[in-house]
Amino acid sequence: MSSSDGIGRLRALEQQFESECVSIVDHRSLEDTRARYLSRKSGLLTIELQNLGKLPKEQRAEFGRVANQIKLKIEGALETLQTSIDRREKQKTLEREALDVTLPGNRRRTGHRHPLTIIRKEIEDIFISMGYTVEDGPEVESTYYNFEALNFPAGHPARDPRDTFYVADNLILRTHTSPVQVRTMEKMQPPVRIICPGRVFRRDALDPTHSPMFHQVECLLVDEGVTFADLKGTLERFHKEFFSEKTKTRLRPSFFPFVEPGAEVDVSCVFCDGSGCRVCKGTGWVEVMGAGMVHPNLYGFVNYDPEKYTGFAFGGGIDRYTLLKYNINEIQLFFQNDLRFLEQFS
Repeated sequence: MSSSDGIGRLRALEQQFESECVSIVDHRSLEDTRARYLSRKSGLLTIELQNLGKLPKEQRAEFGRVANQIKLKIEGALETLQTSIDRREKQKTLEREALDVTLPGNRRRTGHRHPLTIIRKEIEDIFISMGYTVEDGPEVESTYYNFEALNFPAGHPARDPRDTFYVADNLILRTHTSPVQVRTMEKMQPPVRIICPGRVFRRDALDPTHSPMFHQVECLLVDEGVTFADLKGTLERFHKEFFSEKTKTRLRPSFFPFVEPGAEVDVSCVFCDGSGCRVCKGTGWVEVMGAGMVHPNLYGFVNYDPEKYTGFAFGGGIDRYTLLKYNINEIQLFFQNDLRFLEQFS
């Protein structure tokens, strides 16, 4: 092979590369062309350079000079093409991902407190401001604390498995938060001023106003010289704080095993201001809780002197207070996790 023949093939390779450059439009075709001409093993220019050793010594310098010149030209052209392709791809990306700052943003959904949580916290805050503390206790409770220590006789209907969820013979899901009162009195000497909010369980059928699991809050005050007037005054203050200053409270005689005397507690209807409506069935009053003076028998279970101490207790459903506060007519809405409902509260 002569030098002129080799240089001729190099020039032909140069022209071939120039004609192929117009078809290089993306990174893939660029890398294919780079490999075809400059690959260390099979590149077209590499193969030509391998023929350098076959030339006479006096012709090698000229062949090498032309070959190196073409190699630099190809590398430079490929570098320029890569810069151009990179710029074009970046522009396409910017156009595709362009952000129009004049468009409204996508509002991120935020969490909301559950209405029962809101009302429970409001009730707690009212009683804390009146000097009470918040106490808690187990939801799986012994029959001793749930019934016996609260003066429920052995044959009381509340003990029936048709009314109460039994876990074992002497273990149940608590039917009220009153056991917390007994547990607290066992470890605390008067004066005692506590509220006990929490979940309770009863075998109630599902309907718009009942659920087998619901929420209660109970209040207990034990000290020297506590009277029924203190009970009524506390109830009136609480309901005025919770509903409004114009809310009235009345007590009607009733019976509960753990209080004596006992009373049902009504408030003036929050929807008609006591004038009579569908909710209060035309009476102007809505029942909200039970109350009374602590039965002296309870003091025997906690070693309090019934001759020295008196007290009152009352309790109602947090769910019921929430229904009244927000004018909700279906208790099941609290447990269905429907965001359309829950997002109305903050």
